[in-house]
Amino acid sequence: MAAVLDLVTFLVVLKSACCAQPRPAQDKISPIINMQLDSRKKMLTWTYTRNVSDQECTIDTPTAYSATVDPQVTEDRTYVCTFPNSVLHRGANLTVNVTCDGDVFLQVLTFANPGREGSGAVNFSCLIYNVRFMNCSWAPGPAAPADVKYRLFWASRHEADAECVHYILGPTGTRVGCHFDQLGEPQRTDNYFFLVNGTSRETAIPFLDFTPFKAVQIEKYDPPRNITITYNRSHHIIRWEHPEIRFDLSSHMLYYELDIQTPASSAETKRRGQDPNVYLMPSSATRAKSAFRVRVRYMYNRLWSEWSPTQRFGLPEQDFSGALVGPVVATAALSSLVLMFLCKRFSVRRKLFPPIPQVKKEIAKALMPTPGVAWEEGHPPPGPQDPEDVVTLEATC
Repeated sequence: MAAVLDLVTFLVVLKSACCAQPRPAQDKISPIINMQLDSRKKMLTWTYTRNVSDQECTIDTPTAYSATVDPQVTEDRTYVCTFPNSVLHRGANLTVNVTCDGDVFLQVLTFANPGREGSGAVNFSCLIYNVRFMNCSWAPGPAAPADVKYRLFWASRHEADAECVHYILGPTGTRVGCHFDQLGEPQRTDNYFFLVNGTSRETAIPFLDFTPFKAVQIEKYDPPRNITITYNRSHHIIRWEHPEIRFDLSSHMLYYELDIQTPASSAETKRRGQDPNVYLMPSSATRAKSAFRVRVRYMYNRLWSEWSPTQRFGLPEQDFSGALVGPVVATAALSSLVLMFLCKRFSVRRKLFPPIPQVKKEIAKALMPTPGVAWEEGHPPPGPQDPEDVVTLEATC
C-alpha cells in the first residue's frame, strides 16, 4: 500500500513539473532602467541590463495624440525615442515595450508638467518678416509671480536647439518676446520647434510647448512691387510683381486680393498669382476718383501683407490734335469781335492818319477865282458861311 502511495505522489510531482505554466514577465525583473524624459527636446532615454529584441516606444497625451516609434541607440548604449510632433505641457504617458529572453516587458513613465497653474506663458505666436527676420511674442500667465523670468528655446530641422539671444521686455521688465536676426539658410521644408519655460524664486513655472511651426506659413510678405496702371482706350491695365519672399515658391502658391475703390463702392477681387500678374479693368467701370490697391499672402494661411500704396486711375488719353481745333477757332472768333469793337470805339486810322482841315472860302477864292453863277430872281445867293471842320469816324479795320 505504501508503495502505491509513493508511486501516486511521484506521478503528481512529475506532472506538476512538466505542465507548470511560466511565470508572467511582470513578475520578473525588467531589463529597462534609467528611463527619463527631456521635455524640452521631447526625448525619452533609457538603458538595458540585458540584451533585448522587438523594442518600441509609445507616447499618449491628453490631447488624444498617440505615436509609436522605433528606438535609436547611441554610442554609449543609451536608447532614445523622440516625439517632435507631440505637445507635453498637459502631461503624457510614455511606454517602452521590449522582449527579453522570450519574455515581454512593458514599462511606463508618467509625466506631469510641474508648476503653479496659470503662471506659464500664454498667447504665443511667431512671425517672419522682411525675408530674414523673425519675432516671437507671448504674455505672462494670469497667475505669474512678479519675478518670473521666461526663457525661449527653439530649433529647426537644420539648426540645433538654442536659447533666444535678443529678448524683448515688457513695460514691467518681464520678457515677453524674442527677436531673431540670424535665421539660417531658408529651406521650404523648415519646421520650427519652440518651448517657453520660466523660473521664479516664489514657485515653479510650467513650460509651454507646441506642435512644429511650418516656417513657410508664418511669413508675412511685403506688399506687391512695381504696380503700374496703363490705359488702352477700352481698359485700364493693372500690372504688379511678386514681392520678395524667403522661401522658394511657385507663383500659383501666392494669393492676391485687389481692392478697386470707386466713389460709390469698393469691390474686392481675389486672384492666384501668375507670371505676369495682370488685371484688366473696363474703362466703363471706373470714375474720375477710382483707385486701386493690392495685397498678398501664402495661399495656405491667412497672414496677409499690408496693402500697397493706393494708386488712382489716370484719365483716358485723348487725341489732342483734333480736340484743340474747336477751342482755337472759338478763341479766334472771340478775338476778332473784340478787335472790331475796339476799332469802332477808338479809330486807329484817325490816330495814324489825322484828317486835313478844309481851306477858308475867301482864301480859296483869292487863290482860285470862282466863275459867276446866275441865280434865279427871288433867290439870292446864300450868305457867306465859315466852313466847318468835318471829322469822320469810320472803321479802319
